[in-house]
Amino acid sequence: MKKLDLYILKKFLGTYVFIVLIIISIVIVFDLVEKMDDFIESKAPKQAIIFDYYLNLVPYYANMLSPLIVFISVIFFTSKMAGQTEIIAILASGVSFRRFMYPYVIGATIIATITYILSAEVIPIANRTRIDFENVYIKSRRETGLSDMHMQIQPGVYVYMGRYHSFRETGDRFNIEKFDGKRLVSRLYARSISYDSINGSWRLRNYTRWDFDENGITHKITTGAQVDSVINILPSDFKKERKSFEMLTSNELSDHIDELKRRNIGNTEDFEIELRKRQASPFAAFILTLIGVSLSSRKTRGGMGVNIGLGLVLSFVYILFLTLSTTFAVNGSMNIVLAVWLPNLVFSIIGIVLYMKAPK
Repeated sequence: MKKLDLYILKKFLGTYVFIVLIIISIVIVFDLVEKMDDFIESKAPKQAIIFDYYLNLVPYYANMLSPLIVFISVIFFTSKMAGQTEIIAILASGVSFRRFMYPYVIGATIIATITYILSAEVIPIANRTRIDFENVYIKSRRETGLSDMHMQIQPGVYVYMGRYHSFRETGDRFNIEKFDGKRLVSRLYARSISYDSINGSWRLRNYTRWDFDENGITHKITTGAQVDSVINILPSDFKKERKSFEMLTSNELSDHIDELKRRNIGNTEDFEIELRKRQASPFAAFILTLIGVSLSSRKTRGGMGVNIGLGLVLSFVYILFLTLSTTFAVNGSMNIVLAVWLPNLVFSIIGIVLYMKAPK
């Protein structure tokens, strides 16, 4: 690396860290003002507020706003260099625009690596402490029961739950079927079901059991008002904790998705989208850096204000595009991989076009 590379890299990373500190400070101040009444009402300890909540909130917001901050950083210091005619002098000295991009790529690589490590390993662990704090001192713990749940609890044994009510710990329209190969051996239906945490068993009410012979003909029907049974499922299998996917590292998230699919449990979209976003988001540093340099390397009559304004617009369009595409993925209207990577693909094309039109 030459002195010029170190000069640009130092400006890049220094501006990025400076803007991160400013934005995070503003976010913390606004968050503290908003939640002050909750802290006072719940009598949250000061030590817990600082170390359990805000210390774990900083990497969360820093990572979430990283694409925006990268773009602003590149636009800010590159526009300043262009305004001071530094870029014209660099290009006039024989340095190609492609070679001029070298320190920017290194800076984007450093930021992308840190972003990936934070999102994959650090932030999920920090979220466990932060979300536990929120559940205790800011809002009551929320769990939502799932509906139309299908799962395989063991080979040849399938379970269906029409609706699970997490607050009452009860379920409706419970159905369990046992197969021997492709032959249905038995089926048990209960109008309602509840879990006994003391005995670790399920209580089935208004149930009917059908037993089938080798020809698939019913040879025995059993009915009853109530029966206790040990079934290889837990209430947590029918619950979806608030933002539970944010508390899993990438390896844990991948294993959890595989487990849900192995047991034929639906509603894996949130987990898959989170995993794909962690894989795709670091590339935003390269894309937005390319766009930022291409836009701000030209000396303009309006100064850096025009470039910063344009940069902010493009950053918010990128974030909006990502939000809309992931919403389509959740609704099943778009493939998850395509939805997560589509903003990167579109803005990569925009970046290449702007790079080709940048002053050389």
